[in-house]
Amino acid sequence: MKTTESTIVQLKRFFNKVSQKFPSTEEPVIMTDIHLSVSQDTGELLAFDDNDNEITRCVVDQWINCKEQDFYINIAGVLREVLKEMGDVVDCLSILKPYSFILENDDREHFAELYLVDSDIRIIGGDLMNGLDDDLNKFLDNLLKE
Repeated sequence: MKTTESTIVQLKRFFNKVSQKFPSTEEPVIMTDIHLSVSQDTGELLAFDDNDNEITRCVVDQWINCKEQDFYINIAGVLREVLKEMGDVVDCLSILKPYSFILENDDREHFAELYLVDSDIRIIGGDLMNGLDDDLNKFLDNLLKE
């Protein structure tokens, strides 16, 4: 799916609405994640806090009734790119750091970590500890051999 310019505009507007809920001039809110839930059938994109309170929502026209098998993989990439472009906005939310943007599927199950904001770092992309299980297994195997 090639992302249209109108989709990018809608997503930027969506993240601006999220930032308006947490202006940088206010006392930081204790929260760890902003959960993004996307419906493949309706194209609806919703943002929730840790307590499942809705922050904002929008309908992305291009995503309505999208039947692509790798839908969530594609939109994760699009959302990461928009978050990266809007770093100056999403890095300054009045949320206690570190916080992250998490993508969830229709069933509100964790799909991907999109963007992590900490005091000195920004992590954009998939698993933060990619390959950790393999590394730990190799370490344990080597330790048990000795």
